[in-house]
Amino acid sequence: MSRATMTLPARSRIASPTFSLRRSRDEWVLGGAMLLGLLALLAAVAAPLYALLSKSLQNKAGDFIGLENFIAYSNTPSLVASIGNSLTIALLSTVIVTSMAFLAAYSLTRTRLPGKGLFRMALTAPILAPSLLPAISLVYLFGNQGVLKEWLLGESIYGPIGIVIGSCFWTFPHALMILVTALSNTDGRLYESASALGASPMRTFFTVTLPGAKYGLISAAFVVFTLVITDFGVPKVIGGQYNMLATDIYKQVIGQQNFQMGAVVSVILLLPAILTFLADRWAQRRQSAALTSKAAPWTPPRRPWTDKGCALFMLLLTVTILGVIAMAVYASLVTFWPYNLSLSLKNYQFDLMDGGGWEAYWNSIRMATYTAFFGAIFIFFNAYLVEKLQGFRPLRALFHFIAILPLAVPGMALGLAYIFFFNAPSNPLNGLYATMAILVICTIAHFYTVCHLTAVTALKQIDPEFEAVSASLKAPQWLTFWRVSLPVCLPAVLEIGGYLFVNAMTTVSAVIFLYSHNTMLASVAVLNMDDAGDIAPAAAMAVMIMVTCLAAKLLQSLLGGRLLKRTQKWRCA
Repeated sequence: MSRATMTLPARSRIASPTFSLRRSRDEWVLGGAMLLGLLALLAAVAAPLYALLSKSLQNKAGDFIGLENFIAYSNTPSLVASIGNSLTIALLSTVIVTSMAFLAAYSLTRTRLPGKGLFRMALTAPILAPSLLPAISLVYLFGNQGVLKEWLLGESIYGPIGIVIGSCFWTFPHALMILVTALSNTDGRLYESASALGASPMRTFFTVTLPGAKYGLISAAFVVFTLVITDFGVPKVIGGQYNMLATDIYKQVIGQQNFQMGAVVSVILLLPAILTFLADRWAQRRQSAALTSKAAPWTPPRRPWTDKGCALFMLLLTVTILGVIAMAVYASLVTFWPYNLSLSLKNYQFDLMDGGGWEAYWNSIRMATYTAFFGAIFIFFNAYLVEKLQGFRPLRALFHFIAILPLAVPGMALGLAYIFFFNAPSNPLNGLYATMAILVICTIAHFYTVCHLTAVTALKQIDPEFEAVSASLKAPQWLTFWRVSLPVCLPAVLEIGGYLFVNAMTTVSAVIFLYSHNTMLASVAVLNMDDAGDIAPAAAMAVMIMVTCLAAKLLQSLLGGRLLKRTQKWRCA
């Protein structure tokens, strides 16, 4: 029997009226579920942003006044100077981080560097710590009573120097991961051709390596620029009197209770974030188009001088990063800096400090756990509907657009938008304000895009034939999701949960306006203790956050290994 003849019975079954009705009903149920998910996402992202834009065009009485607030902003020199300051810091940090991350990624992918795994773990460690930690550590290193203050040659760490160093520290892992991926995907046949044509290593670098990684460099630069210009923690702790856009929002809202001007600054902060987001999306599309299915891997040859130079660079970089972390740990254990350097756990007695005590720490763990659990479920299920559901094309396209939107929204702007939207008396969701639930919702919304793209990427690797086969067997699609898609994509789901947990523990910008006395968080407690002059306890709380994130990643790895053995034995076959 021919192959075409064998497929005819299956096609006749698919065309049967009974199955079509069942399939249609199944699609309508899943389409309704996606509509509910879209409404939830609109309420968590689009509606608050609309409230933020509206508030920027109103006076304190709530009357529409057009662009008068923006005109008042432009007539305030100290506020306008923040734009130039933010752009300067962001551009300088971007150049430094992108350059160093490229050299580090090159060392990890294009040399015979020993211990690559250990180097990579050490260089990505800052991603587990809040951005407040490097700022506090720099105070102990280069502050007025710092151990290395002479290294600054009379300059002050409180200002642009400190902001740049702190920003470079915590954004470095993000650029490194992007550039490692970019350099790993280069076609090895190009190097073979360059070698056959007698090109020197330097010429090969400039004609093969750099062009192959240019879109990765562009993407890394835009990511770093966005992270720095929207960051609140580093400039708040070590910025001194050097105004930045993110700190201006905090000063206007918390210091002066001027919500309208805070909304104006938030809208201005949105513009560079949106522009860099659009440019990054363009770069990613071009990068994808440049890859081919015929690309071959490349094994770097032995180059003694290059390998030794890269090893020295990586060693210095690793010592610097681990040194900053170690300084924060040491400062948290010193009894009274700099007069009593004996070690004790005095600074970990958070209940004796102004900042929320140990309750803030446990609140953060609760919030991060809720965010990871509910966020992973909500994001992956809706990503499945967007990617695998047949029909409802306009609804799926709209959902995907709203899911991408949070990547261009700074945390400070989103947090302030939540005040305007959820605190409105006429809003039926007003009961969520000042609760743990709003902190969870805001955190999921803030980090939604990366998780959504991770889930979609994992789902694209599953052949659509699975849905076709289940349809031919008259199995409902939700059963295919539960028995096929979810087990296959379990590593991605665990990665989403771990990503949400770590970011929920370390974030401060998105939740700084939303906590109450009952929902104080550890990251906010670090900020409050630093404001109160309790710098050592602030360092201690930052260290606790980092240790908790490290433990969570280890638990994720162990749990993931066990679950994969139980649900994906076929991978080992």
